[in-house]
Amino acid sequence: MKRWGLSLQVAFTFIGTVVGAGFATGREVMQFFTRFGHWGAPMILASTVLFIWLGSKMMQIAAEIKAKSYEDMNKHLFGDRAGQWVSHLMLIIMMGVNSVMLAGAGSVFSEHLNLGYQTGLLVTMFACFFLLRKGMSAILTINSIVVPLMLIFTTTLVIHALNGPSSDRWLTLTTDHSPWAAWMSPLLYAAFNLSMAQAVLVPLGHSISDPVVLRRGAWLGGIGIGAMLLAGHLTLSSRMPGVLQYDIPMGGIAREVGPWIHWIFVLLIFLEIFTTLVADIYGLTLQMQERIRVDKMWLTLAVLLICYAAGQFGFGTLLTTLYPMFGMLSLGWLLLMGKDNRLRPRPPSTPSS
Repeated sequence: MKRWGLSLQVAFTFIGTVVGAGFATGREVMQFFTRFGHWGAPMILASTVLFIWLGSKMMQIAAEIKAKSYEDMNKHLFGDRAGQWVSHLMLIIMMGVNSVMLAGAGSVFSEHLNLGYQTGLLVTMFACFFLLRKGMSAILTINSIVVPLMLIFTTTLVIHALNGPSSDRWLTLTTDHSPWAAWMSPLLYAAFNLSMAQAVLVPLGHSISDPVVLRRGAWLGGIGIGAMLLAGHLTLSSRMPGVLQYDIPMGGIAREVGPWIHWIFVLLIFLEIFTTLVADIYGLTLQMQERIRVDKMWLTLAVLLICYAAGQFGFGTLLTTLYPMFGMLSLGWLLLMGKDNRLRPRPPSTPSS
């Protein structure tokens, strides 16, 4: 039972690391899947397979080579010199992603709580700084609470959407985009999210190291991500094209279900954004500490201030501009991870309860 409990923690952390600002708000699902109409569902299936396969592989390789940070993983994939340059590029990309996360939190405060965009940024920064003092144990704990709640309320929105008059729109929704663009989208989405998830999954694989727990956690987490992607796609498809007007489309749909569902879902959206931000900044500062011999808390504060400055551009603008571009840059990483065969075979073992 202890190994199963640890597998669930790995799965929830995997889901919580991927399900961030773009996903929880619906903007990311819209950008990579729903705008491609009826192609969206098979594209989500393709992404799910990539998440399970490469997520499991990444964590097991991290345990095998005793990688403490994503730079160790990149040196393993690309070689020492090239791996260092790839890590520099990822440092910049992750800074941009964290800026999107922080901007997403600001949008939640301004669009749904009427408390102001800047208030959202500052409150989130303070809470993130406080929690990061607790390290990896805090990340595992908070994801184990937030992710199951998010799964429950996403299911509630899907049931509401499927009971509506446009419940089958995900099957009939048309698109002006080419099939080539559609089928590149799951590759870009998986490449971007998995390369960013390195910041958490690599140290997680190193700290747990049990291959059975890591494989099982990757399967549970990958299937959970796929289910949440499909749920978001079905819900958004039923409200197209009107839902495009929202910075946080899932929050707009939740408002239609009822006031209590709306407020709870908005809280969960914020918590999902927050968990991903905490996890990413943890991995980022861990990596920076290997280069800059400064106390981790000062590095964390510096990263948060940079993200605050970048967050002034706004959530929607940052996400639609940066995420597809980062996905293109991450494709090389995805191909090398898929081709890597240096994980030593292990004798078969029987999972224990």
